[in-house]
Amino acid sequence: MNVLTLIKFTPFYLYSILPMRVLYLFSDLAYLVVYYLVKYRRDVVRDNIKNSFPGKSETDIIEIEKKFYRHFSDIMVEILKSLTISRSSVNKRFIIINPEILEKYFDQNRSIVFYTSHQGNWEWLSFIPLFTQYTVTAFYTPPSNIYFRKLMEQIRCRFGLVCIEANKGYKTLLQYKQKNIPTLNLIAGDQRPQNGSTKHWVEFLNQETGFFIGVDRIAKKSDQVVIFPSFKKVKRGYYEIKLNVLEENPGINDDFCLIDNYTNILEQSIKESPEMWLWSHKRWKIKRNRQ
Repeated sequence: MNVLTLIKFTPFYLYSILPMRVLYLFSDLAYLVVYYLVKYRRDVVRDNIKNSFPGKSETDIIEIEKKFYRHFSDIMVEILKSLTISRSSVNKRFIIINPEILEKYFDQNRSIVFYTSHQGNWEWLSFIPLFTQYTVTAFYTPPSNIYFRKLMEQIRCRFGLVCIEANKGYKTLLQYKQKNIPTLNLIAGDQRPQNGSTKHWVEFLNQETGFFIGVDRIAKKSDQVVIFPSFKKVKRGYYEIKLNVLEENPGINDDFCLIDNYTNILEQSIKESPEMWLWSHKRWKIKRNRQ
């Protein structure tokens, strides 16, 4: 970290150096403001949960909703804590329970796609470079605000993550492959596809849902092992990650089999801990055109 960067983001660094117990007091306050006063996307969250769990009572829906907003508030302070968190603290708070999977494929010189989701604290996947020999990359769409774009790059890239603009993603991965550099690539698969983009439609959380096909194409064309990292929240600010191998050789399988496997394991993971998924996202805004 250079002096100019420190000066530029001073307010966030001052906030970040506070102990976690103090930051969670801010999180508690943020929950009250966001949920009860601002009511940030509360209608969206409630409708998404209701439609996803039609068998649950109104009381159960509201309980999940409140737990989600508490978790969401925690994520916000945990992301900012990433600016100054120490490696020793990361090692205590972020545990990969089966890291031998990464070692196995690295020894085989196989690249990996982490087919991720907005579950648990997905931003803490930027800590992955601390746990592997892989060159770790992440696709992202840069925000329009330059200041916050640079702030998020500072947070995400602090431990060695290589951030790649999504429209340059596949080309960059090919360049690594040509140089014989094995990569571990973080790609979120649960965003809402854009209008006009090619989609694969599945029944997901009781609703017909369109998914990007990009990960499927990347994995097949570059022969990458595909892994789903599932989060378990042990307690506040402590997460365990389990690595689930979805496909070792995606190129030999039927079209979109990989996406089907991904949606199945993601749905199972959401049902186990529904409060940890990003319900505020307008995931089902796009409907299937059957003409």
